[in-house]
Amino acid sequence: MRVRAALLVFVWFLAASPAFSQGCAMCRNSAAATSKEGQKAISKGVLVLVLPPIGFMTFGFSMALRYGKKRDLENC
Repeated sequence: MRVRAALLVFVWFLAASPAFSQGCAMCRNSAAATSKEGQKAISKGVLVLVLPPIGFMTFGFSMALRYGKKRDLENC
């Protein structure tokens, strides 16, 4: 089971790698022109914007797994 999960995560990251090159050139140039403090603030802002969706997806996935295990135990 762990091998399948690790393989799934690996394939998921490979599929997402082309998305990293989709950055807006104007946004990149604007961010590169800011000071070091501004760049740190942008990085922290990205983390603040990314953490809630990751948390919700993790919670939803774990609840789905728990429900599936409970359902399987009831059907046996």
